[in-house]
Amino acid sequence: MTDVLVIGGGIIGLATAIALSQKGANVTVVERDLCGRGATWAAAGMLAPEAERLEGDLLEFGIRSREMYPQWIANLMRLSGQDCGYWCCGMIAPVLEESDRQVISTHPKYINREESRKRQSGLGESILGSLWLPEDGQVNNRKLTQALLTTARSLSIKILEGTAVYQIVRDQKRVMHLDTSAGKLQGDRYVLATGAWTRSLLPLPIKPIKGQMLSVFDGDRKLQRVIYAPSCYIVPRQDGTIVIGATVEDNGFSQGNTASGIAQLLNRAITVYPAIADMQITETWWGFRPHAPNEVPLLGASDYDNLILATGHYRNGILFAPITAKLITDFMVDGITDSIYLQ
Repeated sequence: MTDVLVIGGGIIGLATAIALSQKGANVTVVERDLCGRGATWAAAGMLAPEAERLEGDLLEFGIRSREMYPQWIANLMRLSGQDCGYWCCGMIAPVLEESDRQVISTHPKYINREESRKRQSGLGESILGSLWLPEDGQVNNRKLTQALLTTARSLSIKILEGTAVYQIVRDQKRVMHLDTSAGKLQGDRYVLATGAWTRSLLPLPIKPIKGQMLSVFDGDRKLQRVIYAPSCYIVPRQDGTIVIGATVEDNGFSQGNTASGIAQLLNRAITVYPAIADMQITETWWGFRPHAPNEVPLLGASDYDNLILATGHYRNGILFAPITAKLITDFMVDGITDSIYLQ
C-alpha cells in the first residue's frame, strides 16, 4: 500500500511524484513503457508561452510556469547531479506573409527584418519581420527526463516501468485499486497522468495528436535562438543538434515517420533557415500529444474522491510541468486551489 499511485511516468507524472514526495508522501509511479518515452521524449523542450500565442488565463498559466523553471531546474540538478540543458536562449517568431506582418507590427515585441537578422544571422529571405521573445527558451527534454528519474529514485519513489494498467477499478465514489500486468495495485489516492492514452482508462475528452520530428547537426553552432515560424519550429541545442518539428496529425495512434511528413518539415525549415539544407540528418521520430478541449489541461478533482487528474497538456507538457506539479501537490496535501484550471 502506498500513499499515492501516479499512473503515467512522463514529465507530468514524474514531476508530480517528486513534488508529492518532497511534501512527505510515499509515492509509486506506474508506467506502461519506459518512463518519459511518450510525448516527453518526443518533444522539442520549448518553454514558449508567448511564441505559442497562448491567450488569456492559459498564457498567464504558462508564464507562471516559465518563471518557475530556473528554481525548479536548480532543485533537480542539486538532487540528481545531472544537467538538464536548460537554456534561456530567447525566441524569434517570424512572419512570412505581409498580411501577418501588418497584424503583428503593432505588437510591443515586434522587430523588423533587419533587427531580426541582428538577433540571429542566416535567416531566410522569406522572413519579413518577427516577434523577439527574450524570456522564452528551452530545456533538453531527454536530459530532463533522466534528471527526473534520478531525482525520483534518490527520493525513494518506487517506479514500476513496463507495467500496463488494464483497468481503474472503482465504485460510485472511489477508486478501489488498479488491475495491472503486475497484479492488483492499491493506494490511498491516485493521480492520472496518462497523457494521450488517457481514454483507455477513463472516458475523458483526451485524444492523441501525432507529431513527426527530426534533427540535424550544426557543426558551426551558428544558430543560437529558437526560431518559431508559422509552419515549423527550429530548436538549437548547445551541442550542435538542431531539432525540427512538428507535424500536427489527427489520425489516432498511427505509427512511424512518413516521407511527406519529414519532407514538409525540412522544406519549411530550409525556407526559414537556409543553412539547414547542407546539414546532416541525425534522427527522425514521432510522438503523440494529449489534446484536451480548448487545449486546456485537465487538472484536479475527478468524479472519484481519491482520483486526481493531471492530463491533457497537449503541446505544452514540458512548459507546464513545474506549475502542474505544484498545483496538484498543493491541492492534494494542503487542499489549496489557487488556479482556475484546478477542477
